[in-house]
Amino acid sequence: MGAKKRPIIRGRDVIAQSQSGTGKTAVFSIASLQILERNQRESQVLILSPTRELAEQTARVVSSLGDFMNVRCHACVGGKSMGADIQALDGGAQVVSGTPGRVFDMIRRRSLRTRALRALVVDEADEMLNRGFKEQIYDIYRYLPPETQVVLVSATLPVEVLDMTKKFMNDPVKVLVKRDELTLEGIKQFFVAVEKEEWKFGQFTILIFIYLSYLFLF
Repeated sequence: MGAKKRPIIRGRDVIAQSQSGTGKTAVFSIASLQILERNQRESQVLILSPTRELAEQTARVVSSLGDFMNVRCHACVGGKSMGADIQALDGGAQVVSGTPGRVFDMIRRRSLRTRALRALVVDEADEMLNRGFKEQIYDIYRYLPPETQVVLVSATLPVEVLDMTKKFMNDPVKVLVKRDELTLEGIKQFFVAVEKEEWKFGQFTILIFIYLSYLFLF
């Protein structure tokens, strides 16, 4: 995604085909932070994910990256208190990472104000369609300012996803990978079960010394 001269930072709409484990979340998170007006407390970037877990993970990434930039990111997901969402949004969250259902609910309640939104990121778009979120994405988009930048990220880009982008993307930059090139080579993933939470860091430290070139996800 960086090979296209940073199209997200330049304000272009982007369709990016990127698999898990390639750093896609970091890429669009860093780009999102760079297009923010940090002194403006209103929501400026909206990131949609198909699951609560992914939305919360993305929020943690954005919060970590923006920790020294005085940037607030809130995870707006179902299964949690609406009151907490309303309070966080009223307090000023420049980046909102959420699931379509809860995000749309907050928009309709006018707790999530969209007037200052600069960018919409749709992560794992193919999974969004598989889970039936197409109409909710359309509903959310109708509330966004006309000039909102749209970034669509997905491991695969079936025809249905590309057709969807025609409705709300303007001359997007396409970063696509051929189907026979989708398999990641040279990356091995595994996990180690740890019985107790307090043992996790110690186990992690030991494994770092053994496998310095591996990435561990907990």
